[in-house]
Amino acid sequence: MSTTLAKIAEIEAEMARTQKNKATAHHLGLLKARLAKLRRELITPKGGGGGGPGEGFDVAKTGDARIGFVGFPSVGKSTLLSNLAGVYSEVAAYEFTTLTTVPGVIRYKGAKIQLLDLPGIIEGAKDGKGRGRQVIAVARTCNLILIVLDVLKPLGHKKIIENELEGFGIRLNSKPPNIGFKKKDKGGINLTATCPQSELDTETVKSILAEYKIHNADVTLRSDVTADDLIDVVEGNRVYIPCIYVLNKIDQISLEELDIIYKVPHCVPISAHHRWNFDDLLEKIWDYLKLVRIYTKPKGQLPDYSSPVVLPYSRTTVEDFCMKIHKNLIKEFKYALVWGSSVKHNPQKVGKDHTLEDEDVIQIVKK
Repeated sequence: MSTTLAKIAEIEAEMARTQKNKATAHHLGLLKARLAKLRRELITPKGGGGGGPGEGFDVAKTGDARIGFVGFPSVGKSTLLSNLAGVYSEVAAYEFTTLTTVPGVIRYKGAKIQLLDLPGIIEGAKDGKGRGRQVIAVARTCNLILIVLDVLKPLGHKKIIENELEGFGIRLNSKPPNIGFKKKDKGGINLTATCPQSELDTETVKSILAEYKIHNADVTLRSDVTADDLIDVVEGNRVYIPCIYVLNKIDQISLEELDIIYKVPHCVPISAHHRWNFDDLLEKIWDYLKLVRIYTKPKGQLPDYSSPVVLPYSRTTVEDFCMKIHKNLIKEFKYALVWGSSVKHNPQKVGKDHTLEDEDVIQIVKK
């Protein structure tokens, strides 16, 4: 383990020494690729004994979405969690008795949202220290990450946490880079760029790919991308998660400072202790989660508005809806009647490929 860490430190030192200019871009790209490979070794340990079942830090996924809370000790994470869960949650202690990290489930707008405290991510977890690794595995499954910061010393912490998360292959508030990448059996590296590139040229791309022992591939650069973006695509194990910075302890600052904070993107100032501004935070969480609520309507009855079926925004067809209820439902599915913004007529008869929108009402007609 330590050797990998030493190698990483060595490469980072060399990158820090190297001037950034056109002549060295190629060399830096190589170093970045090497770094990414070493980092991956840390995250995914080499096969070994497979640390028995007792080691688990796995959390049963309940509810419709999962939010991870990350932050240094004593920034008020636990207070925030217990107050959020206390104010908005149903008592659901029976569901999770043996798990280490589920502080609560909140109901918000009919969706069940699971709140997870991700302990100890900070202390060098991406270097495989502590029990960071399992925590990271859980962090990568979250639909949203809340970084809790102390408003009096936010920036230093923010950088450290972001670096740690980046190191695990979690990209915050960004979209996957617009790069087409396809391995082939022969034909060399074929690079096409649809717009001018400030950083990558054929040489650099070739050397980065050579580092991964890839010598035949089609690479299409559809926007001005960096070496890091290319490495992300080649590694292919990156997850893109939206993130909100929660600035806690605003009871300790002046109103002028608060006004400035409000202008920072992805930021919500709160006071966990006084429960100030929770509604703002929840509203923002809802925006970032992009959940779609679908109400069901049994034949001849009114729609059930109290418990919607909640789908993630990437999968909102009628078929996804059926799968969410029961996998056999799609076999008996004949057509569906839909009321709401996704259809032109109310009700409209649709097939299983129809895409539903938030707060649609659906009635399934079986064969």
